[in-house]
Amino acid sequence: MKTLTKKSVSRRNFLTGTATIAGLAAASSALPISVANANHTETTDKLPDFIKWKKRSALIVHSSKTMETHRTEIGSSLITPIRHIYVRNNLPSLTDEQIGNRKDWKVSVAGVKNPKTFTLAELQTLGQTTIATVLQCSGNGRGWFPHKPSGSQWQTGAAACVLWTGVPVETVIKACGGLAKGAKYMTSTGGDAPKNLDPKKATMERSIPLKAHKDAILAWEMNGVDIPNAHGGPVRAVTPGYFGVNNVKHLIKLDFTAKESSVKYMKSSYRISPLGKKGSQYPSCWEMPVKSWVTSPSQDGKVKSGKVVISGVAFGGTKKLSNVKVSLDFGKTWKTAKLVGPDLGKYAWRQFVYETTLKPGFYNVATKASAGGKSQPELRMDNRRGYAHNGWKDHSISLDVV
Repeated sequence: MKTLTKKSVSRRNFLTGTATIAGLAAASSALPISVANANHTETTDKLPDFIKWKKRSALIVHSSKTMETHRTEIGSSLITPIRHIYVRNNLPSLTDEQIGNRKDWKVSVAGVKNPKTFTLAELQTLGQTTIATVLQCSGNGRGWFPHKPSGSQWQTGAAACVLWTGVPVETVIKACGGLAKGAKYMTSTGGDAPKNLDPKKATMERSIPLKAHKDAILAWEMNGVDIPNAHGGPVRAVTPGYFGVNNVKHLIKLDFTAKESSVKYMKSSYRISPLGKKGSQYPSCWEMPVKSWVTSPSQDGKVKSGKVVISGVAFGGTKKLSNVKVSLDFGKTWKTAKLVGPDLGKYAWRQFVYETTLKPGFYNVATKASAGGKSQPELRMDNRRGYAHNGWKDHSISLDVV
């Protein structure tokens, strides 16, 4: 796994050893669902109003602000349907009333030779590109950590593959005369912080290494439609290969800074620290590691003996996926799966299929992806908040062949 912070910190030094839809309204009340008893059913506990347009049966409800996609509801196509995509909000999504006319939404650009403020309409005249990326919460896989870290107990469903359309950040920089001297980070600021709270504690602002700007875009479209409010419209910073928190929603400012932001969500939150410890000295949740999991058959599923088709998704973070291997015997032996469907670039995930013939019995199905010369480890990296889990053992499924 690539280093996740500005410092060259080895995991061994700090980790313990287990190795458009318009008219959306912000949810005003919490659902009576605990993290431990996440709701998996269609018939009870409706989705909150701000995402009532999503497919209820595709989602596991963890709280009023967090919904996970069922393992089997990623979809059979490469791109995840918006109605199936997970929801994770640190702050309430902005309403249509708060946003106003989307074309008039403003994004200021600083840390450049000629600082400017652009409306969305003006950004759309600068240029346009479309890029496919994996959107994944830093805590995806947290549900398998034995110390039960706080936060939603995601397994595989806090991830999606999305088509984003917007203007390349490099194009915006060029329109502002180029970068100013001394820039080391690209810092994105969201406009969703409640006005009555301390900006240092409530503002969603994330700094990532400057190199990330080369493939980043300021997006206004998601899977062919205006970005829904629940997913950060009208404008969202899209930082390919980086965990979802760095893809700042409701973007109002893009700054190229010499230092990391000092707000809570950068300085102290989303840090990969050892059990029982915290602090800004630990790596931030930046680049995603290589990862894969099975999407079909379902977890603990039953299938008929004979020909069995195993499928799933895999991605390399900021590296191009090399291959995916499948094991049916708890990782003792591995066979190479076939990558299928279109290759939409190194930041998108690939679908894989492994066809085999199985006799009746119980099997453990594990997958192990490789990218950039690195493969998924067997075990998770234990850390205080349960971040960046890509261990193949926890992600494996049990299969009952009858």
